[in-house]
Amino acid sequence: MEIRGERECTECGTRWSYYTTGEVSCPECGSLKSVGREERALHTDSPVELDLTTGEELLDQPLSELATEIRERCRSYVRQRGFVNGGTLRTLDDDYLIAQELITALGAYERSLSSGALDSDVDDVEQLYLLELLDRERPPPSAVPESLASERGLAYATAASTYREDVVSLLDTREESLPPVRRALGRLDDHVRRVEALDGDIEPRTAESLVEIARDLGRAVDGDETALARTSKRLDELG
Repeated sequence: MEIRGERECTECGTRWSYYTTGEVSCPECGSLKSVGREERALHTDSPVELDLTTGEELLDQPLSELATEIRERCRSYVRQRGFVNGGTLRTLDDDYLIAQELITALGAYERSLSSGALDSDVDDVEQLYLLELLDRERPPPSAVPESLASERGLAYATAASTYREDVVSLLDTREESLPPVRRALGRLDDHVRRVEALDGDIEPRTAESLVEIARDLGRAVDGDETALARTSKRLDELG
């Protein structure tokens, strides 16, 4: 939505930025009465941090017992996140990608545990991979276990789609329509829909390409023609 993020309290005169705090009440006196002091700007983001403080927790409880709670933390995080802050486009960052992947990968891990489908070797491989994600490390495509490849595919398709939607919304607020960028955004949407139809069953390298395309389209919105050219090449490679 488009809002006036720079606020001034009509009770005590304090000024603050809703874009920064995410708070509608005055930080000084708590009043809800304020006026905007700038033009409206598109804002979809919230000042929220990804809470993955699991090191000490994992000493007391195995991952299998913490998986549901961690997934809920990640769901809460992605619900509050966006990529436009006061009219400025943010990048598609690793924290967001990690949160989306933990939602899908921990879900698959829990289902495998409950069905008894995991053998000890696969269980160890998946746990080590999930622990990397919990350490805020985003493993490269070559490190994704085969058993969790579809989960990465779905997670990255969801992330690219959400980012794309914010880019489109931002473009809609600008006078310059950037037709080449819009065409590329449409092609990205086609690929995301294909991945969703396949339930994420794509190569991890292809999933990474979706992220790279989305990131470059964000740069292209700000006039980076080299990024737009890279995007076109990657979209052609995807077919």
